[in-house]
Amino acid sequence: MKLYLVAFVLLALDPIGKLDRVAKQNALKKEAKVAFMNEDYKTAIEKYSYLHDSLNVRDDNILLNLATAQYKVADSASALSNYQKLTSSAHKNVQSIAYQQLGVMNNTPQKQQEALDYFKKALKADPTNEAARYNYELLKKLMKEQENQQDQQNKDDKNKDQQDKKEQEKQEQEKDEKEPQQKDQQEQEKGDKQDQKQKDQQQKDQQQKDQEQSQEQQDADEKKDKEQKESQAEQEQSEGKKDEKEEIPPSTYKKLQEMKISPEKAKMILEAMKNQEVQYIQQNKKKARTRAKNDKPDW
Repeated sequence: MKLYLVAFVLLALDPIGKLDRVAKQNALKKEAKVAFMNEDYKTAIEKYSYLHDSLNVRDDNILLNLATAQYKVADSASALSNYQKLTSSAHKNVQSIAYQQLGVMNNTPQKQQEALDYFKKALKADPTNEAARYNYELLKKLMKEQENQQDQQNKDDKNKDQQDKKEQEKQEQEKDEKEPQQKDQQEQEKGDKQDQKQKDQQQKDQQQKDQEQSQEQQDADEKKDKEQKESQAEQEQSEGKKDEKEEIPPSTYKKLQEMKISPEKAKMILEAMKNQEVQYIQQNKKKARTRAKNDKPDW
């Protein structure tokens, strides 16, 4: 009877099902923790999500582990959302870890100052958070070095700009000094080219003139030779006619004119007559020699 009474009292204090839920929650917490420690983050996320969302367990440590598991599997959006929720936790150590993780996730070249502020808030929430302190000091030192490097780079750039400006001014000055010289040189070269062109033209004109004069002289010489030859021919012809007149007696020449026979034709006739006369004489000589041999009279 005492046993039944105890059981009845327990059931009255703890309604049926409540003990089962607690036992289930504890089992899931244990399973999730084991999975998290074994770096089985997907399983851990399933267990922690079921505890938080389905069983409505409001435990900051569960939410913190869930956010960290999500961060490990690169589910950045879910992790950031859960870390942001934990920044209002009543537990300073949880709040500090949440700020620290937000600083880690925002530690990019574009968000270094935002990350540094998160690390600073983590230290403010829990000054004993050495991880947050280390990250804060390291990032602050890195940012200082980058600032110094940037200042040096700006200084170098400024010096380079000044040096480039001086070099440009020097080049412009040298250019201004060289331009008149170059202009004079170009004008001189242009003048020399014009002079050379003029000399070449003059030489060409002189050559052409010399050729024309030479051709004129040649033509004149040829004309003179031709005139001399024609004059000589006329003179010879005239002398020939004169000789012909001298060979023909004046009386005969007069008769030839009356008969309208030219001296040339008359000369030809005379030559023919002379030839006949010569032939006749030669024939007679042959006959005389023949008679001498026979010693006989022709009759």
